[in-house]
Amino acid sequence: MANPPMDVGRLVARDGAQAARLLSDVRAARLTGQRPLLAPRPVIDQSWDRMLRGGVDPDHDFRTGLLTREELERRRAASRLRHVLPVLRQGLLSVADITRHIMVVADEDGRVLWREGCSPVLRKADSIGFEPGADWAEGVVGTNGVGTPVVARRPVQVFASEHFVRSHATWTCTGAPITDPRDGTLIGVVDVSGPLETMHPATLAWVDSVAKLAEARLRELHHRSLERLRTAAAPVLARLGGRALAVDRDGWTAAVTGLPYTSRVALPKSLSPGRCWLPSLGLCAVEPLAGGWLVRVAAEPEGRGDSRVVLDLRGPRRWSVAVSGPAGSWAHELSPRHAELLYLLTLHPAGRSAAGLADDLFSDPARTVTVRAEMSRIRRYLGSFLEHRPYRFGEDTEVTVLLPDDPRDLLPHSTAPSVARERVPGSGGRAADDAQ
Repeated sequence: MANPPMDVGRLVARDGAQAARLLSDVRAARLTGQRPLLAPRPVIDQSWDRMLRGGVDPDHDFRTGLLTREELERRRAASRLRHVLPVLRQGLLSVADITRHIMVVADEDGRVLWREGCSPVLRKADSIGFEPGADWAEGVVGTNGVGTPVVARRPVQVFASEHFVRSHATWTCTGAPITDPRDGTLIGVVDVSGPLETMHPATLAWVDSVAKLAEARLRELHHRSLERLRTAAAPVLARLGGRALAVDRDGWTAAVTGLPYTSRVALPKSLSPGRCWLPSLGLCAVEPLAGGWLVRVAAEPEGRGDSRVVLDLRGPRRWSVAVSGPAGSWAHELSPRHAELLYLLTLHPAGRSAAGLADDLFSDPARTVTVRAEMSRIRRYLGSFLEHRPYRFGEDTEVTVLLPDDPRDLLPHSTAPSVARERVPGSGGRAADDAQ
């Protein structure tokens, strides 16, 4: 029988120093292939497994070059995280400084963009390269409170020797992902870190709650920007005949005329004024508006003909779907949930009901409301390439799935039972074999 996983919070609350020693023993046993007295927590054990397979050195830290000042400022200016810095500071810094912590904000790649807090702890962080412009991706510096939440896509607290690299074992780090509330894509991580003795089990809930407040702020800002675009577009749409809509730079709909409302239109990554083909609308004429685009549907949506869909799941943090056919080609970055659902459809080319997908995702066929809502969102950008009742790819659509070389790297954030089964070496490949 396997040893039970550690209850780190309870151990630390009882005796932090003893918990640190026990974790050191657990780490040493895991690295030497021995059976520890207590198993590491699943999120930590999975991270350690990735580090061992990726060749991260547990005894020597590795530091990539810092970003140049110009590149750091460019990333800061491009990141949506800049809009929520006041929320993060208000929620974290006042307490962090008192409790000898620092706040670190990193982008979706694990690059540190901002770092503030207790001055002595900032100097201590400098000694391990935990500074603005540094790369703290999990595959670079091992299990940590920035890189591991990026991969796991959930809040993670890393205490003492739960850090994979030995030199980080004097730290406690707690990070929570911040996602774009519009579509669930990851935009970064907020982390609170400090010396080992500052660890508190409640820190995880604290950091996660502030991350949720930041996401709520982003949602509010999005609604405001759409309202401004709607005000600007209203008189233009009122003068037009036919079918048209006003969308922001990312395709979110502000106003429509002559068309059923849809919350988002998939736009090419590089859109310019003129005529273009959009997957859900067909041939369109695109004109710039203040804060967005005016899209005029020029004809009935074109048939898709023989088309190809490529689902790319090779990356550990980013996944995409690309479509090519007679009418043109385009690509769309996927949220974690949409990546899971499209992958599950490739495992069942004959189709899958909402109850079946709910069972695949949650081991609960009753959770069909969640599945139907997400599949409705997917069909907004895949349009006629997906059919329903049951959900499946169209018969005349060639589907190709690009998978990681190691099946254990498949959608590492996913806790879906059907995805977990595909990660077992020797059982993978069904998606590629079954692809239409």
